[in-house]
Amino acid sequence: MRPAKHNPQVKQALQLVDQISPMLAGKDPQVVGAALAELGLTLGHFPQSYEYATVGGFAATRSAGQASSGYGRFDELVTSVRLAAPAGELRTLDVPHTAAGPSLREVVVGSEGTLGVITEVGVRVRPAPVERRYEAWVAPDFATGAEIVRTLAQEDALPDVIRVSDEAETAASLGLAGVEGARRRALDAYLRLRRRSGGAMMITGWDGAADAVARRRAVSARLVKAGGAVSLGRGPGDAWLAGRYEGPYLREALLDLGYLVETLETAHTWSRLDAHYRAVGSAIDGALRSGGGGALVLCHLSHAYRDGASLYFTFIAPRRVGTELEQWREVKTAACEAIVAQGGTITHHHAIGRDHAPYMRSEVGELGVQTLAALKERLDPAQIMNPGKLIP
Repeated sequence: MRPAKHNPQVKQALQLVDQISPMLAGKDPQVVGAALAELGLTLGHFPQSYEYATVGGFAATRSAGQASSGYGRFDELVTSVRLAAPAGELRTLDVPHTAAGPSLREVVVGSEGTLGVITEVGVRVRPAPVERRYEAWVAPDFATGAEIVRTLAQEDALPDVIRVSDEAETAASLGLAGVEGARRRALDAYLRLRRRSGGAMMITGWDGAADAVARRRAVSARLVKAGGAVSLGRGPGDAWLAGRYEGPYLREALLDLGYLVETLETAHTWSRLDAHYRAVGSAIDGALRSGGGGALVLCHLSHAYRDGASLYFTFIAPRRVGTELEQWREVKTAACEAIVAQGGTITHHHAIGRDHAPYMRSEVGELGVQTLAALKERLDPAQIMNPGKLIP
């Protein structure tokens, strides 16, 4: 066998990548969003990575935006794809639905660049919202907040955006927002009048025509109140909307200050969600503290379904100078093993990459891994597309 760099398939693939790179560069979601806005439309897909992502990347990673409850995850928005693979071009029809066998569109979505380069994505769009109403609530605790979200999902009353922060993340969010001193005392007094102390912050948001927002909000708000949450009004909700892309910048600042900061996410069914939350959180905390330092483990629920929801963890701890990668790997391994032990998914929307590849057998089984490997062998015989990603 000739070395890869002299393989004609490799040269052909690299030439193809050079040809399509300019096409991919034009798929910045902000550019797409601006073009749609001129037509009075929106894609409605707003992940925290929005400012640096690409539309092709959304498809390749099976992304889920912050308004997934209303607009759908990105895989629900995709109508067609075009893939430039080393073995040739694969494309699907741009139709709303087809019963023509297993979906090759679904094969490409989530493939993480391991089968080829996604050069075109057909998507569903909607009228741009005339009105947005975002507000905050405080539930007695995280479990109660999750139960409220379950009720909303199963009553078909989910807002477009729904988030519940656990008690630790709620306290951290209030501190970062500058809710201290007199403002914090006023908030505490307000909550005490409503028989609340601490609790879990909830964010709800509705997009659309004014009458539709009012109607949907009335139904959702009734259920949120009935579940035991107290309204904080629109101010905190609008503040969350204005700062929803700031998380990665804060992470970089904390890294510069000497902290280990990382996020990971998973999902489970409603009946297993609380146990999953506790098991994964405890695993992260235990791994961080085993090194002798302190730890802050935060979590929120941010994507909900009739049968379950996602959990998004953030952990912060003093960095072990000189052994940072080992420290990160210990925590990541502990979290992943806890997720697998609980029967949860290893990733809800961050995708597999290299970090999660060792856990794919737990996700899809040995035959599933072999099936993915066979697809890659057919579309990428020289094994040059994103080697080491997705397939263990």
